[in-house]
Amino acid sequence: MSSEYPLRFALDLQFFGDDKTEEATSKKLSDTRKKGQVAKSQELAHGVELAAMFIILRLTTSFMGERFIGFFRWIYNGVIIDAVKTVRGGPNAQDTGILLMNVIIQMIIVMLPFFLVGFVVAVLSNGLQFEFKITFEPLKPKLSKFNPINGFKRIFSMQSLFNLGLAIVKITVISVIAYNTIIDHLNDLFLLYELELNQAVALVGDLTLTTGLRISLVYLLVGVVDLIYQRMKFKKDNKMTKQEVKDEYKDAEGDPQIKGQIKQRMREASQRRMMQDVPDADVVITNPTHIAVAVKYDADVANAPIVVAKGEGYVAERIKQVAAENDISVVENKPLARSLYATVEINEQIPPELYQAVAEILAVVYNSRNQRL
Repeated sequence: MSSEYPLRFALDLQFFGDDKTEEATSKKLSDTRKKGQVAKSQELAHGVELAAMFIILRLTTSFMGERFIGFFRWIYNGVIIDAVKTVRGGPNAQDTGILLMNVIIQMIIVMLPFFLVGFVVAVLSNGLQFEFKITFEPLKPKLSKFNPINGFKRIFSMQSLFNLGLAIVKITVISVIAYNTIIDHLNDLFLLYELELNQAVALVGDLTLTTGLRISLVYLLVGVVDLIYQRMKFKKDNKMTKQEVKDEYKDAEGDPQIKGQIKQRMREASQRRMMQDVPDADVVITNPTHIAVAVKYDADVANAPIVVAKGEGYVAERIKQVAAENDISVVENKPLARSLYATVEINEQIPPELYQAVAEILAVVYNSRNQRL
């Protein structure tokens, strides 16, 4: 092929980039929120919950220890022995039920701080990441959730890769923390068999709490990173194309063409009503060619003259034409016509500063009308 006719291909540039360049509007974000889609980090929530549990465990260690020791003494030294002594053949079903109920009550008392703190922290750690709003949209069944293609896309998505990276980081860091903590207390652990029970339990508990708090700190740091990523991803996923923004504006405000047509029809209807009032005017004050204002004075209706019609250009010519057809006087007064047109709306009284000028014109019109009669 000759080089004088190079090959040309029509390329659509949108295939070379993401055409969603506009930030999400407030309506788009509101609709997304109604669907239950928010930028939140489960890792951060888990980190806060884990840290809260270990903190409350450290604060209530003495309380729990005393409750457990007293509870076990009460069971083994009192309840069981008394039951065996007083009941022939051992405790009956009723005594066993009472014993189990007391055990459950004591366990609830011991675990109550964890339940309360866990519930409050779980709500706050999730709710403070986004605006709280109840929605049942995520519970509705969707056929797309059963689509295997969508399932594979989620498995191999960027979110899955990011979650995998976070999991590897967490496992690695947690393993290092646990290893270093155990190594630091390795000599103490070898001496556990030489310690009394209370001392051994205290040592193991302190080691567990220290390790747990350090792991919680790792979870919190990972959660902060995850929250930043989730918000960036949420912002990117909800970007809109320019056409989507235009369509949303049309839905919210109405089609501009339709709105223009409605306004045009409203203006035409207003002009028709206005033209119907021109024959009742006493005088039409003009610019003389650009502006026309029709004024009427009726002492029984208002204390001052009223502007019944006004317009410029074609409308002004139409007002003068209707005035001529109905034998209405047309008076040229450029300053007064401009002032009336700019300051007085239709069916409003003229301001006091224009009384004198309008009154002089009305006097001339009335005298001329009386002379003709």
